[in-house]
Amino acid sequence: MEPTGSGATWSCAAEALEPGQTTKFELLRGDRRIPAFLVNHRGLHHAYVNRCPHAGTPLDWWPNEFFTLDGRHLICATHGAVFAPDTGLCLAGPCPGARLERLEVARRGDELVVRP
Repeated sequence: MEPTGSGATWSCAAEALEPGQTTKFELLRGDRRIPAFLVNHRGLHHAYVNRCPHAGTPLDWWPNEFFTLDGRHLICATHGAVFAPDTGLCLAGPCPGARLERLEVARRGDELVVRP
């Protein structure tokens, strides 16, 4: 996968991310770098800021490891909060009802473009 971006947006080839895969990237929001990730869940792409709403820590303890072992949910490695991959809603753990911060994902031809 060869991502591209100006900092304010990030893009990659749509076919580069198979179902059940994720990839990390950064966006610029003003003068701040925002860590983020893109997930392909059942063929649909969703992007989130890589920050747990409970403690503000990155979700992945190991680089680019966001899914639970069964591949059904996203998980925060710090506190075990479990999130729905399609909505970012916390389903279990220390912050039920909270949500991951969603980023806009748009398809432009054969490319996925993510914006804050």
